[in-house]
Amino acid sequence: MAPDPVGSGGRLRVLAEDGGPASPVQGVPDLAAEVARREALERPRWVWAATDEVYPWLLDRAAVRPARCHDVKLVESLLLGQEARHRRPRSLGAAWARLHDRPEPPDAPEPGADDQPVLFAADRHHLPPGTDLLDALVAVHAAQLRRIADGPHPERMRLLCAAESAGALAALEMGREGLPWSAAVHDELLTGLLGPRPAAGARPAVLGEMTLRLQELLGRPVNPDSPAQMLPAFARVGVPLHSTRSYELRSVDHPAAALFLRYKELSRIHAAHGWAWRESWVRGGRFRPEYVVGGVVSGRWATRGGGALQIPRLLRSAVVADPGYRLVVADAGQLEPRVLAAMSGDKGLARAAAAGDLYAALAQDAFGGDRPRAKIGLLAAMYGQTSGEAGQLLAVMRRRFPAALALVESAARTGEAGGIVRSQLGRTSPAPSAERFFAEGGEGGDGGADPGDAASPDRRAARSWGRFTRNFVIQASASDWALAMLAALRRRLAEIGPAPRLVFFQHDEVIVHTPLDLAPRVEAAVTAAGEEARRLVFGPTPVPIPLQTHAVECYADAK
Repeated sequence: MAPDPVGSGGRLRVLAEDGGPASPVQGVPDLAAEVARREALERPRWVWAATDEVYPWLLDRAAVRPARCHDVKLVESLLLGQEARHRRPRSLGAAWARLHDRPEPPDAPEPGADDQPVLFAADRHHLPPGTDLLDALVAVHAAQLRRIADGPHPERMRLLCAAESAGALAALEMGREGLPWSAAVHDELLTGLLGPRPAAGARPAVLGEMTLRLQELLGRPVNPDSPAQMLPAFARVGVPLHSTRSYELRSVDHPAAALFLRYKELSRIHAAHGWAWRESWVRGGRFRPEYVVGGVVSGRWATRGGGALQIPRLLRSAVVADPGYRLVVADAGQLEPRVLAAMSGDKGLARAAAAGDLYAALAQDAFGGDRPRAKIGLLAAMYGQTSGEAGQLLAVMRRRFPAALALVESAARTGEAGGIVRSQLGRTSPAPSAERFFAEGGEGGDGGADPGDAASPDRRAARSWGRFTRNFVIQASASDWALAMLAALRRRLAEIGPAPRLVFFQHDEVIVHTPLDLAPRVEAAVTAAGEEARRLVFGPTPVPIPLQTHAVECYADAK
């Protein structure tokens, strides 16, 4: 479908299974109304250039919520990755140019909330003058279907493209619906943490008091927001630091370190989720972020500001359901270790995953009941840590869970050699650029090592990329499952009715805002969606990926 550049009309064309035209072009005076009519009768898969361009237009005019779509821009990005061409433009115009062996135009800027319908015009997609937008869309879509069919695992890639496109629909809907947010509770929390709201540009009272106390402990005036001042100040009191990162400060036995950690936490809340943030992002009692589907190479989402994916625990009390409603909060605990177990087929790790608390079962199986050591060992396997205790525990993991370790270490070696790895459904890691890779000496490897070893800088750089690919196969496959779960849940919620609405999603967690009487059905839908995604993505694996659900009035009560 292709909306007209102005007005409410547009053009439609029915497509065959192979993507070719199956009907003449049909012009309609009210495209949104026609989409709503066909959606109710046929529930087709709509093909359009980009969901973030077309879907807001539909929602504004008819509030229609299509069940399925094929987002050409997102699918192009996935296929470029499959073909090891990550850095190529992914717009409709670029895809059309590649199809006709023409120079590729750069991608247009991402659309903003106030963009007008002109963004549907051919020049928005950098098509040559005189090129028909609908013809270009049909041709590129058909070519994409052929590329999917010619890939190494067509069925998996079809599922990934469908899930990615469904995620784009959900992302726009969640941004429109918004996460319920109580300004009164938010004010109370901020005042309790930071003191009264300060004047613009001034530090809150609590941060000002903490600054004075830090200066007393360090024996000189310092600006806590300046690492260049804090590092020498700590050195003068006998605490040498490499950085002011929180993990390093936690290892320091000095009262200024603990105070500085608390300062950093509160300062971050003030900057990222304080009063000014609320004025920018909370409207009508709803936090309305702008999600970016596939914003991270692993398939995780990002946001265009607003910090939707990092709501601090201290502020979750401000997320409050409307009267008569509940928040059904669901999260998949220990997702990435379970994904590793499912992908690798490691029988020992699968047994631990089936026991409930994976780390506790792992501890009983291989680490003498010591759960913290078991967790360190498994994280070392997934992230390539080899120094200190992690290296010793990694050796235990390698002996007891050989299939799991073989999977991640093979991915690490591939990355060190400059190769690419793929998720369960086929999302592909970017390769280091040729210039960077050859400069860094990527060639073969032993599965990753810490960058602080005695190897040459070139070797350490190659190992660093190996650690990236080691975790990519797990994190990207977790994203595969999460997107499939989100698509299944969106469909199941639509079957319940219009009232339950998805309002939040991040990596392994989802929130549905629902009338109280429908909360049990929503919880059942969440559980079923998680199980459906497990079967679709990983097949007949014995590894469970449970979603724990909580129906609560306040987000903070779910943890």
